[in-house]
Amino acid sequence: MKILKSLLLVILFVSVNLVAQTREMTEEEWQNEVNGLTEKKTTLTNEATGLQNEIKDLKAKNLALQTYENCMDELYAIIGATKTDVDNYNAQVNALATKIGNQEGPKNDRVAELTELQKSKISALPQFYNKVHVELPRKLEAWVEAPTEIDYTVVKGDCLWNIAKKSEHYANAFAWPKIYQANKDQIKNPNLIYPKQIFKIPNLTEEEKAKYDKIKKNYKPAPPKQTAEN
Repeated sequence: MKILKSLLLVILFVSVNLVAQTREMTEEEWQNEVNGLTEKKTTLTNEATGLQNEIKDLKAKNLALQTYENCMDELYAIIGATKTDVDNYNAQVNALATKIGNQEGPKNDRVAELTELQKSKISALPQFYNKVHVELPRKLEAWVEAPTEIDYTVVKGDCLWNIAKKSEHYANAFAWPKIYQANKDQIKNPNLIYPKQIFKIPNLTEEEKAKYDKIKKNYKPAPPKQTAEN
């Protein structure tokens, strides 16, 4: 403040001298000029004092503010959690979001996982609420899961091999044992099936699909039998 006042006095003195040097002034004009500059000085001094007070208030408020970490710790305490709990919860949410995004079934398992996450008070935190209570439920709702099995009515000329070979089933004849195992209550002999029997055609697991695809790929037909003439 002392420096500011000194600066204002210097400005006042220089201003008055400049005016005086420009033309000769009467005593009355000189006094009016001095009064005007003095008034400006008072105004600037008051503004500077006000700014100084504002700076002091801001510094006091800044000292009273908590750090971000302290604020978050208080927030976690309200919901009965620690930073470690929140970090673990975040990992679970991200893992579930990936499963739902990739539609890794069964869908009911994903619904159960989301329900458990929604039960946690941590889900109320701003960084989780929209994702856990709005975004992921919306994605689950849009997820249309294929049936785990379909029914097939046997027609004349069918065999398990040809049924498995159909594109709407496995597109792989070597997967016929899956149909046999699912319908053993009706099939006494896998080589004997009858029209109008209704078989369950269950989905292949990824492991089963890989197994039967490998069998199909490695299959080599037996060479034709040699006749006596050959």
